[in-house]
Amino acid sequence: MAFSSFEKSALLVLASLIIASASTINVVMSESPSCITYDPSDVVITVRCKTANLRDINSQLNDPNILHQESLDGIWQLNAGIFVDKDATLYINSSDLSWLKILTKQGVEKYNKTNYIEVHGSLKIDSVKISSWDRSENDYSKNPGSRDLSENYVKIGTPRPYLNVESDATGTTDITNSELAYLGYEGGVGIGADDGLTYFGGEESVIKNNNIHHLYFGFYSNGVGNITIENNAIHHNAHYGLDPHTGTHDMVIRNNVVYDNGGIGIICSLDCYNIMIENNKTYNNTKMGIMFSRNMYDSVARNNIVAREEKGIVISESHNNQIYNNHVLDSGRGIDLDKESYSNVIYNNTFRNIPVPSDALYIEDGAAEKNILHFTKVSPSFQQIKSVNGEQNNTRSTFVTQIPQESSDPFS
Repeated sequence: MAFSSFEKSALLVLASLIIASASTINVVMSESPSCITYDPSDVVITVRCKTANLRDINSQLNDPNILHQESLDGIWQLNAGIFVDKDATLYINSSDLSWLKILTKQGVEKYNKTNYIEVHGSLKIDSVKISSWDRSENDYSKNPGSRDLSENYVKIGTPRPYLNVESDATGTTDITNSELAYLGYEGGVGIGADDGLTYFGGEESVIKNNNIHHLYFGFYSNGVGNITIENNAIHHNAHYGLDPHTGTHDMVIRNNVVYDNGGIGIICSLDCYNIMIENNKTYNNTKMGIMFSRNMYDSVARNNIVAREEKGIVISESHNNQIYNNHVLDSGRGIDLDKESYSNVIYNNTFRNIPVPSDALYIEDGAAEKNILHFTKVSPSFQQIKSVNGEQNNTRSTFVTQIPQESSDPFS
């Protein structure tokens, strides 16, 4: 078919428009936003992918100043924060790396300018090590700071990287078979998420089979429920070992070894409820092994071994709890019950090597009128304790019998 000159011109114009249109479409597609982005002003990587891992981040950013593999044995360095957005899931596991070193920024004073991992979606950590790293020292960052609020003392630490799960998190943050070390610091009381490992959200998360050490707080939570903390070693943290706090509920703390922490081993404080603390071993912590504090209620501590503490188990201003089948030894006091606590049931606990036998079950004046105490054994001395059933207000005698010393180490 022959085309006139006019038709040929029209066809050329049409072809040009088609090519231009295709070119425009290609440009739009190439500029579509990625689900992994980096903000250099905030030094933060944002993950919005349904699923992503460290290699995905590295491939997208392709900048060794932000993230790079340090060695062939799977050690990586991260020089930024990571923000896991709602409905996104980030995997940090042994398929990508063995050790993630999160770099400590130099000369930083404000806590929110340090590197961190902040979760609004979901995070899955498995079979890896995550720690701070100070490149100037070629070592962990080792100045977490400290506090003793009873002495009104706070020492601000070096801003160290931390891991935080926010209250609007849409999934769980599960940490399994891993090591967390040298994270978190004292940024000031009430500052926020800088404690090391903090959960404000992440209902039904699991923290299991980990080695958690040299954090500021080994664990802190606020207003979250249904978390399981199981089979972990939690030790040498600068302040508390495990600190479920304000309104934490329906939590299981089971089969952990909690020792050599700079504060209380396990403490639940301020309106905690439905907390199960069972089959744990706590020793060599500062002041106390296990503490129920400030309106903790409907909770249980059972089958725990507590040793070498100033006070073994303390119930303070807390109500309707059960403390039974625990073994407290080599401590200044066994179980300490204050008069501000009521309707607690304490029974079948065993004490050994408490220097003053009457301190095995230490009851502040008035406390026995509001709590039920029975079936308690102490060694090496015999004593008798009078207790009162608060509901019926009738006195019962409780016999505390002598049992033989044990030579075996309960922590072996």
